[in-house]
Amino acid sequence: MDIIKTTGLTKIYSNNGLEVNAVNQVDLNIQKGEFTAIVGPSGSGKTTLLNMIGGLDDITSGTVEIAGTNIDLLSENELIDFRLKNIGFVFQAYNLIPVLTAKENVEFIMLLQGLSEEERKQRSEELLNQVGLTDKINSRPNQLSGGQQQRVAVARALASKPSFILADEPTANLDSHSTSTLLDMMAEMNEKEKVTFLFSTHDQRVIDKAKRIITIEDGKIIKDERP
Repeated sequence: MDIIKTTGLTKIYSNNGLEVNAVNQVDLNIQKGEFTAIVGPSGSGKTTLLNMIGGLDDITSGTVEIAGTNIDLLSENELIDFRLKNIGFVFQAYNLIPVLTAKENVEFIMLLQGLSEEERKQRSEELLNQVGLTDKINSRPNQLSGGQQQRVAVARALASKPSFILADEPTANLDSHSTSTLLDMMAEMNEKEKVTFLFSTHDQRVIDKAKRIITIEDGKIIKDERP
């Protein structure tokens, strides 16, 4: 079964009375274990598409199904709960909580899920070890490099055991060494543990790692390749 399925997915913004089709009739299927990059020029609709798949942006028309659930039919509270259990997010700006340590940032989503203190401690330490940050578990974001913060963000995204991870320009603020480390780590998770990743990106280094490349222009998919 597809983890992600969109049908006729459309987002129209109104700009000074003009209607802009940010995403236009997109049909997309993503299966478990895929490592997919959505690419295209700025303003092509990549981030809007990702945001609708993640339930962060309202849908004008069409449907998004996550593991068989049409998320547009969920109430606001149901959608929040559904995202919490099913979707991991990695953003360009890291979005870590400044006053929390790396470990506490990773634990936070599990706290919202109601996991016990012991479960949270064990899983957060496992994940931070997995992303190579065992020695940084008690460091706050301002004590970490950009690459380290983004690795904490990946660990946090994995903490809820989501169906898949949406990564919006995750390497945009990173130097080449940090980008390489992060991508190698995500590719290994994809290979060994079948974690499903869907990226939006301009970064050729991400595109080179992807197993499937979807090109979007003017809100439409114009190419879907498996290199």
